[in-house]
Amino acid sequence: MAIEVTKQIYKPSMTVGQVYAAVYGAAVLPMPVGNVLELSLEHSEDVQTQDDMTRLGGGTYAEVRRVKEVKVKMKLADLNVVNLARSVLGNVAAIGAGTVVDEPFVATPGGLLALEHINATDVVVKKGPDALTATVVNMAGNYVPQPEGVVLQAEPAGITGGDLLWVSYSYGAYAAIEALTTKAVELHLLFGGLNEADSGNPRVVDIFRTSQGVTKQLGLVNKGFNTLDVEGTVLMDPTKVGAGLSRYYRARMS
Repeated sequence: MAIEVTKQIYKPSMTVGQVYAAVYGAAVLPMPVGNVLELSLEHSEDVQTQDDMTRLGGGTYAEVRRVKEVKVKMKLADLNVVNLARSVLGNVAAIGAGTVVDEPFVATPGGLLALEHINATDVVVKKGPDALTATVVNMAGNYVPQPEGVVLQAEPAGITGGDLLWVSYSYGAYAAIEALTTKAVELHLLFGGLNEADSGNPRVVDIFRTSQGVTKQLGLVNKGFNTLDVEGTVLMDPTKVGAGLSRYYRARMS
């Protein structure tokens, strides 16, 4: 019975669970964001005090406490397209598979021909003053295809500095994220938690409306797993009305 839950004293907490997110106000269901290593709500207060001037020794005569703000902090372990785009304020473009014919470059031995598309296959490099008369250059001893482009050998057998090169290739579908091109997103977050310290009982927290800021850092080379450390501010949700109802967040547990 509900009354029995409210009387429980023993309630240690060690929670795991899934975090779901949806753009605030959108008519879509919240979707899982993946593995979240840390999720927390942090409250800060504005405290106004009045000195006790009625007698010697001082002290506090009156105090008013108001919540100044509530911060959401998350450590995201899954750097999927949606999480990454939200964390760098980016727009996402879905690039379909295709082919490129005669993308032009000027050769520098040992340099990278940074192709317009990633993870090229069926790479063909030609050399010549124009694409129509250029002749095919053998791969062996001249260049190595890489996901980021084509790397010229330091001492290529058939290419010299300043040669005009023409690269043709195929590529698969991929996503392109253009960072810092949009405003911070507002989200509805829901945490479906399970309390490992209390027989796996559920703890569900709805954060009705929160902003998500840019990640503190975007790790590119390191020895461990990458994470996205993001935080935002819990905002008032004007759609929540009624006596005793929060306009910020709600926690439910059994």
